[in-house]
Amino acid sequence: MELARKLAPHAESTEALDDLLDQMEQKNQLSNERFAAERARVLSRKYGAARVRQDLKAKGVDREMIERISSEGELERASGILNRKYREPAATREERAKRMRFLQSRGFSSEIIHQLLSARDGD
Repeated sequence: MELARKLAPHAESTEALDDLLDQMEQKNQLSNERFAAERARVLSRKYGAARVRQDLKAKGVDREMIERISSEGELERASGILNRKYREPAATREERAKRMRFLQSRGFSSEIIHQLLSARDGD
């Protein structure tokens, strides 16, 4: 857990740190699930499901919790991100490829990208 890692240098002992974290969990002041949900919500404004899952995994969130955070609404998120970056539909193949690379770098699946660009460009 990230909080434990950050507090470890300041704790008297590992037992004291574990006790503190247990007390916080019992008082509902600390929740891994709340952290994961909020982190996913913030990241999903800018990134796709794959990138969000990768970030949560790097933060030490368990695999089960990551799987519970679904990729629902990924097409709408990708559309919103694309609309903020590019106002007009792609006119050339090069512009379309540029938009595809942009969405890929944000962690969206190729299926979502093709679906979005096909609908947007009128293919």
